[in-house]
Amino acid sequence: MEVEGMEDEGPSSQSELPDLQATQPQPADLQSSTPAEYVCVNQRAVDKLTEGFLSHYLPDLQNSKRALQELTQNQLILLDTLDQEVTKFRECNTLLDLNSLFTEAKIYQNKLVNIRKEMIMLHEKTTKLKRRALKLQQQKQKELLEKEQQRERELERERQLIAKPAKRT
Repeated sequence: MEVEGMEDEGPSSQSELPDLQATQPQPADLQSSTPAEYVCVNQRAVDKLTEGFLSHYLPDLQNSKRALQELTQNQLILLDTLDQEVTKFRECNTLLDLNSLFTEAKIYQNKLVNIRKEMIMLHEKTTKLKRRALKLQQQKQKELLEKEQQRERELERERQLIAKPAKRT
């Protein structure tokens, strides 16, 4: 049965294993009986088998556990590093955006300065034009006044030139 399979597996000491057949009751018909009801196992044999099983697989399991913990730790470190790199890239993009914004701001500031200069120049021109228009208006008024005075003088002269009838006494 199972003991025969254990003999083929390897260098486990068979002197330590008890004879399972001797401790188990043998039913007359193995095929008709259910194994869970009639199997009696020596506790010492179970302990020895458990100890052998654990001693065989436990170191590998512990090594695997350590390796998994190390991998998990490395993965966490990689995730943190990746997060930092993503943050750096975002900051670089933000800096590029800021640089383009500053460049745009400089362009618009230059445009504003040019507009301001043009406005100042236009203001000066309009002020000069207003002064000139005022001077022209004053000169025109002066000329009109002089023409009016000249006409009045001419009218006065014509009145004086017109013959006046003499008065008789």
